[in-house]
Amino acid sequence: MGVSSRKIRRVREGDLPSLVSLCRDHAVYEGSEYHENGQKDRLHTALFGPRPLLHGWVVDAEDELAGFMTATIDYATWPADFFLHMDCLYLKPAFRGQGLGQELIENLRQFAREKKINLIQWQTPSHNDLGIRFYERLGAYSKDKKRYFLDV
Repeated sequence: MGVSSRKIRRVREGDLPSLVSLCRDHAVYEGSEYHENGQKDRLHTALFGPRPLLHGWVVDAEDELAGFMTATIDYATWPADFFLHMDCLYLKPAFRGQGLGQELIENLRQFAREKKINLIQWQTPSHNDLGIRFYERLGAYSKDKKRYFLDV
C-alpha cells in the first residue's frame, strides 16, 4: 500500500473499537499497564457528546487504522490563556518514519490556529528516545518536571 492511500482524518464513531486497540498498543509501547473497562463508551461520550472534551485524529490506511492522536483544550493559570494538550500520539511500528507523525502534528497545529490557541503541550516518557528525537526535530522544547498521580 502506498503512502498516498493513507490519510489523516478526524476520529469517527465507527473507529472506536480500533481506537481502543491502538490505546492498548500505545500503553504497551510506553511500558504501561492497560486495563479495558468500558473505554469505548466513555471515549464515545468524550469525542462525540454534546460538548466534546476530547479531539481526535486517526491515520486511515484503508484496511486498518495505523495510528492516532488526541488532544484536549486546557487552560493555564500563569499565562491566563488556553493551550492544547496533546494527550496521545501513536503510530504502529510499520508506519513510523514515513512522515505521518509530522502530518498529525500539522493537523494539531491547524486545529490550534482555528481555535486561536498559540501553544501545544505534551509529555512523553523519558525513555522514549525515538519520540524525543522526533519532537526535537519539529522544533519542540522540553522542561524538566515530574508527573504525579493521586488516586481518589
